[in-house]
Amino acid sequence: VTSPCKILKCNSEFWAATSGSHHLGTEEAPEFCTALRAYAHCTRRTARTCRGDLAYHSAVHGIDDLMVQHNCSKDGPTSQPRLRTLPPGDSQERSDSPEICHYEKSFHKHSAAPNYTHCGLFGDPHLRTFTDTFQTCKVQGAWPLIDNNYLNVQVTNTPVLPGSTATATSKLTIIFKSFQECVDQKVYQAEMDELPAAFADGSKNGGDKHGANSLKITEKVSGQHIEIQAKYIGTTIVVRQVGRYLTFAVRMPEEVVNAVEDRDSQGLYLCLRGCPLNQQIDFQTVRSAQATEGRARRKGPSLPAPPEAFTYETATAKCREKLPVEDLYFQSCVFDLLTTGDVNFMLAAYYAFEDVKMLHSNKDKLHLYERTRDLAPGNAAPSGTFPTLWVALLCLSLCWLGLL
Repeated sequence: VTSPCKILKCNSEFWAATSGSHHLGTEEAPEFCTALRAYAHCTRRTARTCRGDLAYHSAVHGIDDLMVQHNCSKDGPTSQPRLRTLPPGDSQERSDSPEICHYEKSFHKHSAAPNYTHCGLFGDPHLRTFTDTFQTCKVQGAWPLIDNNYLNVQVTNTPVLPGSTATATSKLTIIFKSFQECVDQKVYQAEMDELPAAFADGSKNGGDKHGANSLKITEKVSGQHIEIQAKYIGTTIVVRQVGRYLTFAVRMPEEVVNAVEDRDSQGLYLCLRGCPLNQQIDFQTVRSAQATEGRARRKGPSLPAPPEAFTYETATAKCREKLPVEDLYFQSCVFDLLTTGDVNFMLAAYYAFEDVKMLHSNKDKLHLYERTRDLAPGNAAPSGTFPTLWVALLCLSLCWLGLL
């Protein structure tokens, strides 16, 4: 399901037309105003479908502010000429940002190095929390991933196949809150087939404040991979589009993770507390069904078959091409291929693990493996228990025969 709101397209066109123009001289003002009017016209065209979209309202207010700042008339031409870029050496970057806008510098001054944590969401979807708990969840619709004093991250998950409970991330919204003299409030929004390399207002840094460059977007691969550095809170965010869907990964200091005024609201976001129990999928049980049935049956026998038929054996072989270690990322890959039939989910699991390698501070915790569960009626013995128990019973039997 693709959103009919096309505000991201408007933002991208405006940024492409005005790259570097915020620092141009007055002789360029008419061209900037022309591009700004085109931007306003684009937002008006999508007003009805974007009525409830946060990025749309942010863009509308941003246009009004820029109109006033540059003395632009609302009437006039609306073509979008590409304005000249900044000359070499005339960079937007500000090397004289105040120390408070660099988390690590201000932190080291007073105490030991900060402890960093990682959270990631990918695939069908699979969640790795800040505490290294790994879950597979349903979480259809809009859910908060992060919600603290500095930023909010919300994802929207939509069904991969009609009638299936298999979902994947189709939309992502990140709100960086205004912070002291460092950054203005900024909104980043991505959705299927729209991975912008700029914030919703067209900027690529934190705005007009003195430490604006402590928040910065970098495009790594056009339309596929962006990275956001928020140095003022020591945070790195990676967003990718793999196939039709999005993946999210973040590296954040524990101090920032736990910076929540209302402690009761901490439990509301997934990266900290994980998915609610009623939204979690029993990975072990479903995987056993996949191995015996040849494909996933997530919620009953009437689900439609995936477009490409993977058996457990072919899915395992395919995932092993990119993920040789049979950890939970590998198991997630197998699960997703059987559930969706979409080979791009293998790549999503692969890139999710690549992001863990880049972002996780503890290299001994890169791979996660399933914990054995307590035995319950009807459950099989946990992995590793059966051989030991069998040997003990065999010895006991031999001793009993010897006594006879």
